[in-house]
Amino acid sequence: MKRILDIVFSVILLVAFFPLFLVIAMMIKVDSKGPAFFVQTRLGQDGKLFSIFKFRSMKSGTPDIATDLLSDPSIYTTRIGRLLRQTSLDELPQVWNILLGDMSFIGPRPSLYNQYKLNQERIRLGITQIKPGLTGYAQIMGRDFITDEQKLEFDKFYLDHMTLILDIQILCNTIIQVVRSENVRNNS
Repeated sequence: MKRILDIVFSVILLVAFFPLFLVIAMMIKVDSKGPAFFVQTRLGQDGKLFSIFKFRSMKSGTPDIATDLLSDPSIYTTRIGRLLRQTSLDELPQVWNILLGDMSFIGPRPSLYNQYKLNQERIRLGITQIKPGLTGYAQIMGRDFITDEQKLEFDKFYLDHMTLILDIQILCNTIIQVVRSENVRNNS
């Protein structure tokens, strides 16, 4: 059932937001050199690596590590990138990942391939047995302001209590937080 909903809603969103995709892509190209889209390797379901799609919010050549590990992320963030990150619009292309089946709308956020300690714990706790999500329980519980250990606890909670009702609650809370720009670290 979850996969059917993912397919239906991802097709609807891709069609509905296509003009917005074009506008954002043009704004990125005007703002800085490099491609409009950013592709990065992430850990997916069953530990399989996949390519995640995002709108590029950082300058080309930024180190391929988690943003919070950069000494000063603001020097890498583009002008339009600040807006995209603050509004979470940089995440929109992941709807394509959902349609492809690499991700779901709701699930643990996919970690970077090179977050070895975190990935090892995710595998040990069984978190990777479910598809990663565009948003998840950890995101509504603090997103950019919680530790990896807390994310693991929240992702494990989601794994153990996964229901359609919980998914709807996560989706509603995500929408509220995105509209209010809550729990997003400002890298300007």
